[in-house]
Amino acid sequence: MVRTAVQLYSLRDIDAPLPEVLDLVGETSFDGVEFATRIRDDETDLEAVIDALERNDLAVAAAHVGLDDLENDYEAVTELYDRLGCRTLVVPWLEPEQFASEASIADAAERLAAVADDLAADGFDLQYHNHDQEFVSLGTKTGLDELLGRAENVGFEIDLGWARAGGADPVTVVDRYADRISHAHFADADGETMTCVELGEGDLDLERTLEAVRRADVEWYIYEHDNPENPRESMAHGAEMLESFR
Repeated sequence: MVRTAVQLYSLRDIDAPLPEVLDLVGETSFDGVEFATRIRDDETDLEAVIDALERNDLAVAAAHVGLDDLENDYEAVTELYDRLGCRTLVVPWLEPEQFASEASIADAAERLAAVADDLAADGFDLQYHNHDQEFVSLGTKTGLDELLGRAENVGFEIDLGWARAGGADPVTVVDRYADRISHAHFADADGETMTCVELGEGDLDLERTLEAVRRADVEWYIYEHDNPENPRESMAHGAEMLESFR
């Protein structure tokens, strides 16, 4: 059964402690959340976060964690997300320079694969999340193809809006990597200005893309807007849209 979540990065500008932000999410139809960097802030009360998840009946779909953090602070990262009941960790960003050549991509893939092996041994799943830089052309394939081809033990959390903004057809990408996609970001962007917009207002063909996501039996539909003018209104809009996609 499809479940929906909001990426909490979209709500980072709400001036309230994280547990109160989770209470706001609990007022929507979202089934869960995807954590970003704020959960690791020193001032975050972890027990209060756990209590907020429980009282709002929110699952933890995944968490975005930088590759450097996974490599250099592995024990602390895995201990934190184990306490939160989160078993899926997602590397959300690699610098565009990493996709400048096959050699640089090979280096990134090797690092991802090594961390994925360690995480799998500890009961976690590692995925990679795209933006637009991964769709740089390398002849007959893209940087994303090269990365995922070399890191075969890493899952793929596709950001549908950024894939389209990067010049790819999200339907083709979803179909190609269907067996590696359990989480999909429903985000939208204006490819001409390369700016994020509300879901349904950008270049993403929602009807075709939704059909592909359904064919792939994606488990989590995750709403994200990188820079919403009004985070609360954007969250409500995202919840309503994703609810209609079930």
